[in-house]
Amino acid sequence: MPAPTRLIILGPPGAGKGTQAARIAERLSIPAISTGDIFRSNIKNETELGLKVKDILASGGYVPDEVTNEIVEDRLSWDDATHGFLLDGYPRTSGQVEALDAMLAKHGHALDAVIELVVDEDAVVGRLLKRAEIEGRADDTEEVIRERQAIYRKETAPLAAHYQLAGLLVQVDGMGEVDEVTDRVIAALPQH
Repeated sequence: MPAPTRLIILGPPGAGKGTQAARIAERLSIPAISTGDIFRSNIKNETELGLKVKDILASGGYVPDEVTNEIVEDRLSWDDATHGFLLDGYPRTSGQVEALDAMLAKHGHALDAVIELVVDEDAVVGRLLKRAEIEGRADDTEEVIRERQAIYRKETAPLAAHYQLAGLLVQVDGMGEVDEVTDRVIAALPQH
């Protein structure tokens, strides 16, 4: 049995995090856990959590850290996450970083690496504008997309710095063909 692999993936909107998370998780035989997917699934199934999150998001608010931490802790307790996981979309705040560290420490675990997809912002904006056109996302204007990029930089820079200091940050060039990026990520991960 290989050593557990506990990973986080970071990258701005449009960097291909979701695509890479699924591919990396499959290669490593660990679940890709997206907080966004968990929220959407709970909203769709009208669970208690889903209704709570739906109301928060409908009013334009952010889901509080306590709620997000609770759903992540629950998801990490599932059997498929026993030998590792790849988190996409979590943590997003320093409070969530502390909560995740505490969750893992409680079970004698720690993160193995934090992958940051490094991309060219103009290329990503172009990619997202093309996707908006194809998928008919009229709200995804260049201004909106650039604002999301700026918010990501502001919110995530401190997390990347924290993980850099902890010796866990692995920066990978996220530009190029999907297979090439996946291969780069796998090659950059610490070997167990």
